Amino acid sequence: MSKLKEISFGPGDKPSAVPLEYITFALGDEEYGIDIQAVQELRGYAAVTRVSEGREGIHGVANLRGIIVPIIDLRIRLNINNPVYDRFTVVVVLELNNRSVGVVVDRVSDVIRLQAEQVTSMPEMDVGLELDYAVGFAAVDQRMLILLDIKNLLDIPGLDLLTKLVA
Repeated sequence: MSKLKEISFGPGDKPSAVPLEYITFALGDEEYGIDIQAVQELRGYAAVTRVSEGREGIHGVANLRGIIVPIIDLRIRLNINNPVYDRFTVVVVLELNNRSVGVVVDRVSDVIRLQAEQVTSMPEMDVGLELDYAVGFAAVDQRMLILLDIKNLLDIPGLDLLTKLVA
């Protein structure tokens, strides 16, 4: 079970003291975090083979040590304009539902360990796509992280079919 799903807040709930580990990364000007248990590896960005028209952020596929892996650009998926592919661009390879998926981010920051009380639930507001996949916020030093439910974020129509086609 993902640690993100174990965090559950309701009115008057107090979070547990279980430490949680996240890998943090930048998309545009914002910092995000995902459960480190889903991360297989980090790779520098290399060109991908395009297999779609970029819908839902599906950027293409890449050959990672003989395994063809779908690559999703999280900047496109979260409607962050004008993604730049440079020497800082990273592909975070995840294992989700027994399949590998790569996600493109601007840069990886670090791995952090949070106490559950550092995580604040999402407020009730309708502010756009990027918060639809967030499970909470975490304040770390002078930084505010948006914690993502990566499994839900990558539940993209056509991704399963793409994964089966390239397998």
